[in-house]
Amino acid sequence: MKTVISSPSREVIIGHDQPVVMIGERINPTGRKKLAAALEAGDMSLVQSEAQKQVAAGAQVLDVNVGVSGADEKDLMLQALQAITEVVDVPLCIDSAKPEVLAAGLEAYKGKALVNSVNGEEAKLKEVLPLVAAHKAAVVALTMDDHGIPTDVPTRLAIADKIVNEAAKLGIPLEDIVIDPLAMSVAADDAAGLAALSALAGIKGKLGVNQTIGASNVSYGLPDRKAINATFLAMAVMSGLTCPITDPTVWPVRRTLLISDLLTGKDEYAMNYITAYREQFPEED
Repeated sequence: MKTVISSPSREVIIGHDQPVVMIGERINPTGRKKLAAALEAGDMSLVQSEAQKQVAAGAQVLDVNVGVSGADEKDLMLQALQAITEVVDVPLCIDSAKPEVLAAGLEAYKGKALVNSVNGEEAKLKEVLPLVAAHKAAVVALTMDDHGIPTDVPTRLAIADKIVNEAAKLGIPLEDIVIDPLAMSVAADDAAGLAALSALAGIKGKLGVNQTIGASNVSYGLPDRKAINATFLAMAVMSGLTCPITDPTVWPVRRTLLISDLLTGKDEYAMNYITAYREQFPEED
């Protein structure tokens, strides 16, 4: 099962037999006051800086979310996509809760984008999946529906199955659907981590699709979050995770993903790990 997305000059393949693909999460104003202020002012220099920083740290895809309260999100998305493609050449993930913003982004994007996101809510299925089909994009599908985020694994699997079936009706192939089984904070629910891992494994076993997850959600509210996120990611990769949405500039997280590839035979002669390590610690050469 290979999900292929692209920019005008670069193609990225996501698959269970491929190295883990990092989707950079830093172009998102949620909880980031400086980025939010820059977006409100129409200043794309910080967006460009974040794009370059993440790609330099190993991100192969960049998530682009410009949702700022009171701003024209559609216009900001178009500005951000243009600004980012001027400084990096990786494929982009167009991220918005508003279908009209997704539509504008897909119309402007040159390549095969990843759309973030759709879920099992009836309105979302009707609004987002036709856009994905029309633009032959790939899509992140969240395992939540009109009843909210389920705590149990069978319901998450049922929602994933429903989204896949609805997508198939529109001609969206299985390989273009990336499931997100949703990681929740273990500080609020001590079973949340196991539920996410079990959902990853169950979805891989039933559907075989590629999967993403917002790894940092699992550690929310706890100390030493980097260690928790890194450990969770290692476990998640073994459960079926292929393209986490994470911060590539956090070395412990990137190191964990590199080592996961190394130990599962996806890094020939350990070259990716060695190259990244030398870049991180040049003084040791």
